[in-house]
Amino acid sequence: MNNKKILVVEDEKRILDVVKAYLEKEGFEVKTAIDGKEALDLFNSETFHLIILDLMLPIISGEKVCNHIRTSSDIPIIMLTAKVDEDDKIEGLAIGADDYVTKPFSPRELVSRVKALLRRSYRDSNPLFEKLSFNNKDLEVDIDKMEVKKDGKVILLTTNEFKILSALLTNPGQVFSREQLIEKAFGIDYEGFDRTIDTHIKNIRQKIEDNPKEPKYILTVYGVGYKFGGE
Repeated sequence: MNNKKILVVEDEKRILDVVKAYLEKEGFEVKTAIDGKEALDLFNSETFHLIILDLMLPIISGEKVCNHIRTSSDIPIIMLTAKVDEDDKIEGLAIGADDYVTKPFSPRELVSRVKALLRRSYRDSNPLFEKLSFNNKDLEVDIDKMEVKKDGKVILLTTNEFKILSALLTNPGQVFSREQLIEKAFGIDYEGFDRTIDTHIKNIRQKIEDNPKEPKYILTVYGVGYKFGGE
């Protein structure tokens, strides 16, 4: 975890100071922003490994900040939110967040989530599946570089979207239930819920399928789960 640089975006100074202190205690380099504009200015001028992003921000909302970042980067994002409804959390994941933490939260839990997401995002990949291509190079995936190309053009996937796609395409034809796919993609320590998989699958299909309503890569096996159908 050494040398990992984190951007924390939070307009409540007390929370910001506590999160910064806990992260620095664990050896992370931390930069902070108190509004959406300052967050985007920092993101555009410096390199970060992870962003902790509050949704309720002045000037530019957390949702708009996340949307902007996702146009150019798949950096891991943890959202902080006071919204506790499952649909609100699903919406946060749908716009590109990789994880969420609801307020009030334990700083120790947040640090644990940060470490887990960094492990998933930057862990060494399996050399047996370094570069793969499907359907006459219509879809190309470089596992080592975490790079996806559709018809020769680079497609930006979030870290979690890439993990799910990798789990499916490195096990072609195998049908995964939602629970199995969560464990395969994120590990047994992941604390998400089943519906997050459906949201991620929908987002991936929008990016890699010619027709997301008639997918040829990520296939639904009704009543069971999903499998990869590329050749």
